[in-house]
Amino acid sequence: MKTNLLGLDAAGLAAFFQTLGEKPFRARQVLQWVHQRRADDFARMSDLAKDLRAKLAAKAVVAAPAIVGDHVATDGTRKWLLKIDGANAVDAVFIPETNRGTLCVSSQAGCTLDCAFCSTGKQGFNRNLSTAEIVGQLWLANRLLGGGRPVTNVVLMGMGEPLLNLDNVIPALRLMLDDNAYGLSRRRVTVSTSGVIPGMDRLREECPVALAVSLHAPNDALRDRLVPVNRKYPIRELLKACNRYLEKAPRDFITFEYVMLDGVNDSDEHARELAAIAKRVSCKFNLIPFNPFPRTEFRRSGEERIRRFAQILQRYDITVTTRKTRGDAIDAACGQLAGAVADRTRRSKTVRIAELRT
Repeated sequence: MKTNLLGLDAAGLAAFFQTLGEKPFRARQVLQWVHQRRADDFARMSDLAKDLRAKLAAKAVVAAPAIVGDHVATDGTRKWLLKIDGANAVDAVFIPETNRGTLCVSSQAGCTLDCAFCSTGKQGFNRNLSTAEIVGQLWLANRLLGGGRPVTNVVLMGMGEPLLNLDNVIPALRLMLDDNAYGLSRRRVTVSTSGVIPGMDRLREECPVALAVSLHAPNDALRDRLVPVNRKYPIRELLKACNRYLEKAPRDFITFEYVMLDGVNDSDEHARELAAIAKRVSCKFNLIPFNPFPRTEFRRSGEERIRRFAQILQRYDITVTTRKTRGDAIDAACGQLAGAVADRTRRSKTVRIAELRT
């Protein structure tokens, strides 16, 4: 089987060239061709010797996931449905803004964590994405969007829990940060987690980038219901892990994501409980209006309730942002990324499998 070069960071690519009897410095050249010039044809790599190009054609490939869906919302948000094998697909979402372009990347097909308010979690878990499948989303987005480097920020907030797939996520992050590949700063790459503490500690040691934690509740009783991983890693231990992470993080705060659920976690008292949490770790809060999906029990908090909730936090000198809902018309908003994943775990197999096999 040919080696997919999208899955090799600088060290991996240097080792690959060694197996070909080539000098390690060739890795730098090929990284630039693949990730900066978005080349998938070795014949185009004109500064490589002809015999090396022939070796690469025989032993390697540059292969991103296949696009089976491409939708653009009226606000410019663009969602791709990407086929990763005969039964699974994932979503990647590009969010254009005035001064930046953010790509939301998936790390798993489905998710094991089953958060109560998340569409992806309701479909169960199928498998981890490979490094090539993770990086391939960024490679494709830059290629399809055109221009210099249209993606300026990457957030691993798509399908899946990134910290349960670190063997593949960490090499992908290293490629995103590599000046010979995508050259993004650590502050412009964000990993989101539901609070998998061992993964937070490993990421801190091996490749610290900006960190977002899906908190969604101010106490263990409510968080146990909304984010079941809390039963294993409760808030007290999670906050300790956040403080450890900050010792090496590129930012001096953790972003706490907080989905606003009407009558569930949006009361004045909940806001005051969050303010107490903010005293224990340097953080900011990102309030997320809930994005409904079929058969969910939850409703979005009203605009006035969200505004009031934010005001209470701000009275305690806490930085608060409220996420603007983008792409909900094409199911590209936060919590809606369910794609066409077939569930082999707890629930019935789902949508568009025939489409994926074409």
